[in-house]
Amino acid sequence: MCNRLSDMPQPPHGPSPTPQSWLHCGEGANPENLFGCPGIRVSGHTACLAHLADLDRDAYLADLVPGADIDHRGTSFTGSLLGALLNALRDPVTGHPRVGVAKFESAVFEGDVWFESVTFQDIAWFESAIFKGHAGFQSTTFKDSAGFESATFEGTAGFGLATFEGNAWFQLSTFEDDVWFQSATFKGHAGFRSTTFKGVAGFGLAAFKDIAWFESAGFEGSARFQSATFENSVVFGAATFKGKAWFESATFKGNAGFDSATFEGKAGFESATFKGDAWFESATFKEAVTVGPLICTGRVLLSRATFGGPVTLAFAAHRLECRRTRWSSTAEVRLRYATVDFAHAVFEYPLTIAAEPDPFVLADGRQLAEDPFERAPDPGVRVASLRGVDAAHLVLADINLSGCLFAGTVHLDQLRLEGACTFDTAPPAVHWRRWWPMWFAERRVLAEEHHWRANQPRAVQGWNIAVLGAGRTGPLQLAPVYRALRKAFEDGKHEPGAADFYYGEMEMRRHADDIPHSERRLLTAYWALSGYGLRASRALAWLGAAMLLTIVLLMAVGLAKDTPKQTATGTVPASGGKVTFEINKDDPQDPTGNRFTGKRFEKALYVTLNSVVFRSSGQDLTTSGTYIEMTSRLTEPVLLTLAVLAVRNRVKR
Repeated sequence: MCNRLSDMPQPPHGPSPTPQSWLHCGEGANPENLFGCPGIRVSGHTACLAHLADLDRDAYLADLVPGADIDHRGTSFTGSLLGALLNALRDPVTGHPRVGVAKFESAVFEGDVWFESVTFQDIAWFESAIFKGHAGFQSTTFKDSAGFESATFEGTAGFGLATFEGNAWFQLSTFEDDVWFQSATFKGHAGFRSTTFKGVAGFGLAAFKDIAWFESAGFEGSARFQSATFENSVVFGAATFKGKAWFESATFKGNAGFDSATFEGKAGFESATFKGDAWFESATFKEAVTVGPLICTGRVLLSRATFGGPVTLAFAAHRLECRRTRWSSTAEVRLRYATVDFAHAVFEYPLTIAAEPDPFVLADGRQLAEDPFERAPDPGVRVASLRGVDAAHLVLADINLSGCLFAGTVHLDQLRLEGACTFDTAPPAVHWRRWWPMWFAERRVLAEEHHWRANQPRAVQGWNIAVLGAGRTGPLQLAPVYRALRKAFEDGKHEPGAADFYYGEMEMRRHADDIPHSERRLLTAYWALSGYGLRASRALAWLGAAMLLTIVLLMAVGLAKDTPKQTATGTVPASGGKVTFEINKDDPQDPTGNRFTGKRFEKALYVTLNSVVFRSSGQDLTTSGTYIEMTSRLTEPVLLTLAVLAVRNRVKR
């Protein structure tokens, strides 16, 4: 299968459109027409078939047998003369004319001509022929090449049910009126390069068994390819569709190339099936267009395409590439099974990319058959890249963003995320780096952080390596991306999601090379104690550890040996009866003996719990115990506050 349109095989050269020199009839020569009739002389005569004497013509026709070779280049035919020629070649068994080599280059058919059911057993040459009336080739069989290059059809042309067993060449031909190839069969190459269709071009139900070329063809009327079958590649590169392009229910079994094609009218691809790649690179859609719903088991390539009017795209495809596309009006892209790349696309108006949960529904109410994807487990849609996009007009609905590249996206904080838009997550479980256990907080993670961490020395398993073409981005570039996405989630009232992106932003700041070491150490402490104020379990664990340490220290050195006793002394003055009491309290004594008793634990717990809520316990403590209590009254309320803050960030609406 070809990977690019330029890699597709090129058509071989058909018969030369320029006839070789032949002996001309010369009838009617005059000073204004020095050569006279250009028709080739009939063998043994000096005139062409049109100017041959009646007796000589009758003798010539009488000598013809079915399957004979005929050469009437440049000859002018009326309907009756052609009818007499074909009658002379009629097979008595089949009742239809049968011709060997047929040379009609530059022939002129004055009125309506009928080649219905004629069998051309060898090459049929109609290069530069002119059909001034109706040209009927219905049910005609061309067993070898059929050359109509540079032919002109001034009236309608009918090739319905015709069979081209060899190559069919219509390059540079002109159809002034309608032409019909309904149910025609092209078993060889079908060449319509630079062909001009001024009326309706009807190829409905046509079967192209080999490569078909419509490059630079001009369809001035409607192009009708409904239910046509292309069993090999087909090329519409640089073709122009001025009317509606009908490809409903068409089947493309090879690659289909519409590169640089121009659709001035509507483009109908409803229920079309592409089993290879569908190339629309640099195509131009000038009006409002609805493409699909259609099936493409390969890639739909719309890179550098231009959409001038409102657009609705509905694809069940393996991949959709819209790099550097330009959307000049509102657009809606509804997808199934697809991976989408919108890098550097330009949106002038709102554009929505949405995952379709159920099979597409056709205009007649039937569901679009998805047989090629019956083994695909997930019909979800994934975005591969939004780099270089102005996200101010972008809406994503129910999209998987686990592999999306965001670095370089403009106005990312204005991105609208609706429905269940999912991101990648940090690797689960515990990982060991040498003898140290490593685990990562469960959170939403950008694909580019995966790539950066996987590229670090001694990276743990579970981080995804970068895909080809993803480039390298580090913490310095990712911190603003996380910040913008956090704001987008906050504007969407999705606080838990915003918390994850705040965590990612802080992680990137902590690992960035451009921040001072003091700030990095502060961020590291913030991360270790509470996961940047977002991990309640971490803060509670530290709180529990701090309380346990406080209790142990108080029991060991903080609580006095015994409760100090108060003493009172009085003095009675000699003159009076006045009594004065002086109360003294002994200093707390450092503990001795067994310090870890139940009673001391109860007192230590009481002091610690009061410290958590920033209250003094009122217990008699040693000097060491006083400092221990002061320290706990400072640290433990902070840890409790961080835990409460983390819970709040997770349940906040």
